[in-house]
This record gives sequence, structure tokens and C-alpha cells, in this order.
Amino acid sequence: MAGYRDPNPFDEEEVNPFADQNRGMGQSNYGGGAFYMTNPGSVPPANSRLSPLPPEPVDYDRGATVDIPLDSAKDLKKKEKELQAKEAELKKREQELKRREDAIARSGIVIEEKNWPPFFPIIHHDIANEIPIHLQRLQYVAFTTLLGLVGCLLWNVIAVTLAWIKGEGPTIWFLAIIYFISGVPGAYVLWYRPLYRAMRTDSALKFGWFFFSYLFHIGFCIFAAVAPPIVFKGKSLAGILPAIDLLSGNALVGIFYFVGFGLFCLESVISIWVIQQVYMYFRGSGKAAEMKREAARSTMMAAL
Repeated sequence: MAGYRDPNPFDEEEVNPFADQNRGMGQSNYGGGAFYMTNPGSVPPANSRLSPLPPEPVDYDRGATVDIPLDSAKDLKKKEKELQAKEAELKKREQELKRREDAIARSGIVIEEKNWPPFFPIIHHDIANEIPIHLQRLQYVAFTTLLGLVGCLLWNVIAVTLAWIKGEGPTIWFLAIIYFISGVPGAYVLWYRPLYRAMRTDSALKFGWFFFSYLFHIGFCIFAAVAPPIVFKGKSLAGILPAIDLLSGNALVGIFYFVGFGLFCLESVISIWVIQQVYMYFRGSGKAAEMKREAARSTMMAAL
């Protein structure tokens, strides 16, 4: 009884799944350990104890410092001075720009940004935001007469070109081109822009310049509608007289001239209405008396 050991019921029993295999192989000339050492692809027995792998050596030192090139204190101060100089220069430019803007605002000069036509801006035009509400309708109609003049002169070029093709000569075509390239910008500079600025600033002198220039515009439209035979038998303008003359020889050219006559007549009628309305506003707002006073003052200053 003394040699008998009572097994511990709580002890984990090691189960060797290869016990039968090892037992059957006990008659072999190779020992268990030697067999598995000589056959690396074989599975070792479960109760074998393999030694752990040695730890992998570390190739770097955690405490080692990395040399990062840093600017010296002198370079930092130099860069700081450069930045301060640039900042001072920017402030100086901002102050100069603000001073110029203030001077322009005091002198009454308005910087006009080109915004019309939208696809290729060539002029400044903003009736909705710059013209008083009670004058916007009149300004729009005046702008319509400017566009109408462009249409009349463009149709005149087409009609005269057709007459040239039918044998009337190139001289009338060159005159029609001159009317177009001088009349369109001339109308904008001479009477539409003065009217626009007069409506915006309520300047009496600008109203006076508009009346003087717009009368020439109306006179030219009436002259073009009639087209008397003064310059090259009047055929450089698509009016009523050359239309009647050409209708007998070439009906197609005569019809084009009749259309031009109608366009010039319509332009003349609308332009007369515009100048009447502007004059009524000019008289009713007291600008006529103001313009007389300014004219008298300027005359006196010139005499002195």
C-alpha cells in the first residue's frame, strides 16, 4: 500500500494521440526521437518539448537621436525681418490704394465696369440699378432707339450691297460701310451716354449736350428715310426715292430699299417721342433754369 499512489483526480491527463502509433513502431530500428528528427515533414509527438526560438535581434537603437537640420537663430531672425518688411510694404500699398479711391470718390469720378453685351462687354450699362425708377422706362426707350439705329444702318449695308451686286457700283457700298462704322459708336458717344449720365447724375449740362446731339440724330434718320439724290443719286441710303427708282429696274433691290425706308421712318418717330419726353422732364424738374444759371456762370468766369 505504501508504494501505491492514488492519482490526483484534478490532475489533467495528457492524452497522446500518437501513443498507438509509437507503440506499433517500437519494433523499428529507429527510435521515436530519431525518426522525427530525420523526417522534418512528419508531425512530432504531442508530448515532445520544443525549445523556443531565440528573440530576433533589434537593428536600431530606440534611444538614438535623428539629426534634423534646423535653421540657426540668425537665419530665423533674418526671415522674420523679411516677413515684417513684406507686411509693411503690403500695408503701404493698401493705404495708397485707399487714398486714391477716396480721391476719386471726392472728385465725383465713377469707375464704370464694362458689362454689356454679356457675351462681349464693350460698354457700361445698368439701367435697373443706376437710373431712378421714374426715369427707367424713358431710358429703356432711348436705348431702343440706339439699337434701332444699329439695325437701320446694318439693313442699309445689306440693301446697298445687293444694289452693288446688281450693277450700281462699289462707291455706294463703301459709303454704307462708313455710315455704319461711324454712326453706331458716334451715336453712343454723342447722345446716348450723355443722356444716361444725365439721368443718373441729374446734370443740367449733360441734358443740354444730349438735346444738341439728338437733334442731329433725328435729322440724319429723316434724311436717310428720304435719301434725296444728293450723294451718288442717294443710293448709298435705303430711302424712299432710291427705292422708287430701283423698283422699276430691279424689283428685289427696290423691295430691300423700301424695307430700309420703313425702318428709318420708325426710328425717326420713336426718336421724336424720346426727345419730347426728355424735354418735358427737363422743363418740369427745373433743370432749364439751372442750365441757364450754369451757362451764365461759366460765361462770367470765362470773361474774368
